[in-house]
Amino acid sequence: MSVLEKIDSPADLKKVSNQELEELASEIRTAVLHKVSNIGGHVGPNLGVTELTIALHKVFNSPIDKFIWDVSHQTYPHKILTGRKNGFTDGHFHDITPYTSQRESEHDFFTVGHTSTSIANALGYAKARDLTNDKGNIVAVIGDGSLSGGLAMEALNNAGDFKGNLIILVNDNQMSIAENHGGLYRNLAELRATNGQAENNFFKTFGLDYKYLENGNDIESLIHLFEEVKDIDHPIVLHIHTEKGRGYQPALENKEAFHWHMPFDLETGQSKVIDSGKSYSSVMLDYMDKKVSEGLPLVAINAAIPGIFGLKQFAAKYPDRYIDAGIAEQFTITFGGAMAAAGARPIIFHNSTFVQRAYDQFWHDLAINEEPAIVIVKGGVISGSDETHQGSSAMTWISNIPNIKYLAPTSEEEFISILDWALEQHEEPVVIQMPEHGLESRPTVLTDYSTPSYQMTKSGEKVALLALGGLYSHGEKVAKVLAENGINATLINPLFINDLDQAFLENLVENHQVIATIEDGILDGGFGQKVASFLGKYDVKVLNFGAKREFNDSVPVTELYNRYHLTPELMVADILSLLK
Repeated sequence: MSVLEKIDSPADLKKVSNQELEELASEIRTAVLHKVSNIGGHVGPNLGVTELTIALHKVFNSPIDKFIWDVSHQTYPHKILTGRKNGFTDGHFHDITPYTSQRESEHDFFTVGHTSTSIANALGYAKARDLTNDKGNIVAVIGDGSLSGGLAMEALNNAGDFKGNLIILVNDNQMSIAENHGGLYRNLAELRATNGQAENNFFKTFGLDYKYLENGNDIESLIHLFEEVKDIDHPIVLHIHTEKGRGYQPALENKEAFHWHMPFDLETGQSKVIDSGKSYSSVMLDYMDKKVSEGLPLVAINAAIPGIFGLKQFAAKYPDRYIDAGIAEQFTITFGGAMAAAGARPIIFHNSTFVQRAYDQFWHDLAINEEPAIVIVKGGVISGSDETHQGSSAMTWISNIPNIKYLAPTSEEEFISILDWALEQHEEPVVIQMPEHGLESRPTVLTDYSTPSYQMTKSGEKVALLALGGLYSHGEKVAKVLAENGINATLINPLFINDLDQAFLENLVENHQVIATIEDGILDGGFGQKVASFLGKYDVKVLNFGAKREFNDSVPVTELYNRYHLTPELMVADILSLLK
């Protein structure tokens, strides 16, 4: 019997001899790699914390002692040791969530998929423990680039005033999603180089106690450290140096690519998903290359996710024109907006599921000051991801901020046309929803996007389809099915997410009974509802197709499309029922 087979709970781990723990670490890594190679997932972060997680559960008593994980994309070993190892076997990969979930296990306390939250969460738990005379250690596990996030800084500042038990475990693997950036990480490097003895100590400036462990993948050393600080009566930082991707050579050789990876061949590390070649990201890279060569003071800015846009290629060619701010979405908006106000031409890149962290900066800095920065938002789709990584809300909240031009191109030509206009104008911030569902080519005639101007691509009667952005091709499919039912529908490319072409809509009312909007996001407060609100005074029926306002946890897209009536057949059925 393997060591892992003996363990169904942390209590079982207590019975395992210290001599067996190295074998257990190897077995956990095998289980993690089996899962992520088959369905994709976070590879390097989980491999790097295996020994650390074993030592935590060996020394502490979960769930009385509480481990509060940052990002929680480094919790696969924790899940394996807390009764969820079946989720790493064939046929059961999707039985557990990819992140911590208090609804899944008594050993988890938060549903967390974004960064820099653990110290604040742990501090809240520690304060509540003391107020209610409860017991137990509170351990915040932060790292993998999360430490430089603004919320982590705020929490460290407040932890400096706390008087009770709080253990802040800094998993220093010298990486974020990509490489780390910023002065904080130079101090961490100095601390590593001096075995934690450097006079300049970032953590001590907050009034926090501090200990350093160089070999953070040595179980015996970890156990000794944790036993030393268990039940401590004040906040302490344990700075632990680990190796991201440990135990799997491809993950060690390419730490960024194996932070999160699509399904891959375990033997070679090669992806099982074939790159389709040209994409909107590659179009963007070619465009920026051209503009820099023309002398434009263009700068690309992102928050630790260069791989999503292929920005490393741009950075290699123009290192002085590329800024990775680390996991600091708020900073990129305020910083990039200020650059635009000062005459530079920044393009700020964000994933839809992360950009929500910068809501206040969009509103208070970018919009109020009308700073002419360009923000590219990718991943704004109804997706089958887990509930912490839903990208379907960005269109709703961005589109309701004043002074922002929010545009949804449907093709490569429109994308470039909008970029040309956005870079030439200096009056307002421009947000561009990068199209999904594949690169498309479609002629465009519009060159000025300062005022809304919808494009009618097919003239018809009775039914008008306003298909926004990446779902324009969906509108084409609906029009085709309607034609098979004897209805020649009008098809429209709205382009403008938050500005209505009111004259165009008023003209539609004259010879259409049903106007249907189609969008790849949440309906409440979105594009379709804006159209419906405007048309409320007219004698026309409006149907809005999009997502409900709800958290979806790893629901397949096909199921969501059926739930939301976003398949062409269901959409046509709804339209026909209104016509009757």
